[in-house]
Amino acid sequence: MAAKNPAPTNPVVARARITGVTISDEGPHRSARAHHRPLGWLTGLLAAGTAVGVGELAGALAGTAGPIVVVGDAVVDVSPAPLKEFAISAFGVYDKVVLLGGILTTVAALAAVLGGFALAWPMVGYAGLGLFGGVGVLAAVARRTDEPLAVVPVLAGVAAGALALYLLLRQARPKAAGPASGQLSGGPPDRGEAAKPAGEQTAGASSPASPAQQPAPSGPSPGGPSAAAGPHRRGFLLTGVGVLAVAAGSGALGRHLSSGANVAASRAALRLPAAAEPLPALPGGVSLDVPGLPPFITPNRDFYRIDTALTLPRVSPRQWRLRVHGLVDRPLDLSYEDLLARPLIESDTTLTCVSNQIGGDLVGNTRWLGVRLADLLREAGVHADADQILSTSSDGWTCGTPTAVVMDGREALLAVAMAGEPLPIAHGFPVRMVVPGLYGFVSATKWVTDIKLTRFADERAYWARRGWAVRAPIKTMSRIDVPGPLENVPAGPTTVAGVAWAQRRGVAAVEVRVDGGEWREAVLADVPGIDTWRQWRWEFDAAPGRHTLEVRATDSTGHTQPEQRVEPIPDGATGWHSVQITAA
Repeated sequence: MAAKNPAPTNPVVARARITGVTISDEGPHRSARAHHRPLGWLTGLLAAGTAVGVGELAGALAGTAGPIVVVGDAVVDVSPAPLKEFAISAFGVYDKVVLLGGILTTVAALAAVLGGFALAWPMVGYAGLGLFGGVGVLAAVARRTDEPLAVVPVLAGVAAGALALYLLLRQARPKAAGPASGQLSGGPPDRGEAAKPAGEQTAGASSPASPAQQPAPSGPSPGGPSAAAGPHRRGFLLTGVGVLAVAAGSGALGRHLSSGANVAASRAALRLPAAAEPLPALPGGVSLDVPGLPPFITPNRDFYRIDTALTLPRVSPRQWRLRVHGLVDRPLDLSYEDLLARPLIESDTTLTCVSNQIGGDLVGNTRWLGVRLADLLREAGVHADADQILSTSSDGWTCGTPTAVVMDGREALLAVAMAGEPLPIAHGFPVRMVVPGLYGFVSATKWVTDIKLTRFADERAYWARRGWAVRAPIKTMSRIDVPGPLENVPAGPTTVAGVAWAQRRGVAAVEVRVDGGEWREAVLADVPGIDTWRQWRWEFDAAPGRHTLEVRATDSTGHTQPEQRVEPIPDGATGWHSVQITAA
């Protein structure tokens, strides 16, 4: 008759029964996996950090963007227009910081997950790095067509990340496999003894145990899994510290090299020539001196910035060149010195972003200094059928401007200064385009390095390919700045003030009304020309309670901004701006 408790065939289990240790066939494996999972997460994070850090350094040395920025550019490019509009309206000038933070967080999360799987299946980790590299290469090729080295940071980062993953897995994987070695918490097995059937144990096995045979105390044994894993843990720690140092060091050095400290120093040391055609001083009445009203000249630090550059391009004046080509008789290739040797002119011009909502602040006014773009195009000999000026930024962004607009006599500039100082890096240093009367996305290329004369029928610029207008004149608009929305004001005489703009036409009148009553004409400040905004002011006697204020402007052609609200895309918002206040 078969025994009720047949002897186990697994020698490890047999040894466990002899020594009184209870184990299961899968418990140690499962607990080991759970115990070592954080090592996998850390492995993935360190490998990804190395890829990013080395990629940043390679980008700085190659003079191009790092892998995160390259992928971020691709995210911006493929994002639908409503999502871009939401980002601008929700985060303003911080939209790029939010995007980069989101990309880094996503990369970190994916790296941790892949690292956890890589402990058991290393190819999962390598495949993840390969996928990131593939996306980065495609993004670099698609966006940065004029930068042959744009793929180098991506490839360098992936290679460094793969090496870091290999070194870390060498230390982490043996540790994860330790519990499967067959060692038990009661000490190392005696293979000869464990192999004997239960009935063939020596007599000493049933006699009182000698001190050497006493059961081991509970907890890890010097010969158990923890001891076997100890050297691997120390090895992983040392390897991890080394990998972290490489990741952090290369990333910090890359950021330092790409921070443009030398470009900032060059800008600070720059002394621009005086204007060959200086403008007279601004009229004394351009400012109404109402507290809370924006100044007529927007300080450079407060001038709005909207563009697709995730990190500011740092272009040295010594390295900057402008190519004028395409449908021209005489292509031009200019250095920064060549540009400054030409006559410089001044222009008072208000810039407006097409993304500006009703009452928004994506508008600013300043005095620009630069070279007339029309003079440059005449020198190149533009063909009669070249109806588009396709300009390109140093980061690959493109802008399509109607040629006829630039050639119609307005002061369209290749600007080198604003508000009396060289262009800030954030606003296009060393050279940008400024074309009065057009929204920025069809006129205001920053960090411009290439101008191609072409046809709208043949080529489309960045936003035109996404369904935005190709000809986008700025619409007549007005805004209430004082008092602010939901502001509490004393009952009685109250000042309402703001700005209005209608570039290339000029603001002829501004009207205000309270609680849907009659329109009343506001007092207008002086202006130097038709291409700047205009301050306005109106006084009324505010009765106690809540009031709704509305404003509308009329330009010099007699057109009054319409009441109906239209969203900014594809060619600018319309509608009356209104605010609610409470008088008490």
